[in-house]
Amino acid sequence: MIEVDNLTVRYGEITALEGLSLRVERGEFVLITGPSGCGKSTLARCLTGLIPHSTTAEMSGSVMINGLATREHTIPQLATHVGLVFQNPATQLFCLTVEEEVGFGPRNLGLSSTEVAERCDFALAAMGIEHLRQRMVNALSEGERQRVAIASALAMRPSILVLDEPTSNLDLKGTELIVEALDRLRRHYGLTILVIEHRLHEFGRLADRVVVMNGGRVVADDVPQRVFGEKRLLSKLGIRYPWHMLQDNWTAIIPEGIEHRTGRPLVELRDIEAGYGREAVLRDLNFAIYPGEFVALVGDNGAGKSTVAKLLVGLLKPRRGEVVFNGSSRISLGRQIGLLFQNPLHQLFCDTVEEEVAFGPRNFAVFSTELLDEVLGITGLSELRARNLYALSSGEQQRTALAAVIALKPELLILDEPTMGQDWGHLSSFMDFLVELNEQGTTILLITHDYKLICRYAERIVLLRDGRIVADGAPRLTAAG
Repeated sequence: MIEVDNLTVRYGEITALEGLSLRVERGEFVLITGPSGCGKSTLARCLTGLIPHSTTAEMSGSVMINGLATREHTIPQLATHVGLVFQNPATQLFCLTVEEEVGFGPRNLGLSSTEVAERCDFALAAMGIEHLRQRMVNALSEGERQRVAIASALAMRPSILVLDEPTSNLDLKGTELIVEALDRLRRHYGLTILVIEHRLHEFGRLADRVVVMNGGRVVADDVPQRVFGEKRLLSKLGIRYPWHMLQDNWTAIIPEGIEHRTGRPLVELRDIEAGYGREAVLRDLNFAIYPGEFVALVGDNGAGKSTVAKLLVGLLKPRRGEVVFNGSSRISLGRQIGLLFQNPLHQLFCDTVEEEVAFGPRNFAVFSTELLDEVLGITGLSELRARNLYALSSGEQQRTALAAVIALKPELLILDEPTMGQDWGHLSSFMDFLVELNEQGTTILLITHDYKLICRYAERIVLLRDGRIVADGAPRLTAAG
């Protein structure tokens, strides 16, 4: 059982949670949603004791987990009652193999090797990943890593599982596997599950309750049908209404075959073979993007989409073939081509939001206060301009990284999964700004699993499968529904 009473959390002068109260009964499945920065991830950290024991924050009020006050018990003690799985599994996976990762927590409890083995077997079976036992963690797909992270939490035998945007970087297949696994955990093992998500359709059908947060408070708490019926509230908060999303594969919205274009490409990959270590990810790849296009690159996890992005900006050299930009093999990284990584922490390094967004323009001597104000405004960061980057939510960090890339106004802008941590209000506002940039001449390559985003914005969709392009053309308008 979870009992949160009058919980207030402040990061310096910033209030993340204010007088929040919440009660979750044993065995419930609760979906928590709300706009980016509303305090969802802060609540998750309070439930596991990271606040106040690990994260620097001022906390008042109380949090009780199965009768234990989080303020009075250590994180290891609480970990046997509640497990937390972060948005990005890479932040909590650090062992070499899957079996070592899943067994790490129980070993640190001082359990016998027999008990550790039994817990590993249980967790791997519960998540349906017994076949991954001996695999190297760094060789797993995003979906596999997410299931390993959940298994690692399960090996501690908690009665409560908290997941912070567990499907943010997953394709439809990976998302469905996570949803099925969580449903199985609730039905077969009686776990209490709290899922923090912006994607409501996938989990709304499993949830007993939907809790909507805004400004550090609970503003709605009821069964899914009633909360989803509050369309005016959802729209006001920028929460995407859970329309039925396409459950077919990508060919449902992409015409068969490859449409051939004429003219000089802005950037081109010619006869590319590329990969990591001994593994080839891309094989005989030919791919061109033309000036002024808005292209979506899609495909399942592991298809090679991020590898294409790294090749285009020069972060990865091809084993064979060449990358050509405007007819030249010389590319000015950052100025001509901008890349937003999946994980914003991989490219944020200044102290404050304003310093981060201004860094690139100052470095290239193109800074202006008008540009800075415009970019901060369109990405919803104006009021956060003086905030320390590590005091931001994941969604706010993502928007800061987006703003820093946009501020340089590159000729080609590559966005690798920009939806992570973003509510639909902030995301649609940002995408509308990208359309303006596109209309002014910026070429855009969008890498995403989000069907609605693609159908609404992309004028061309390229499908990558097993390292090769298998379809390329304009989206079928009937699929945008």
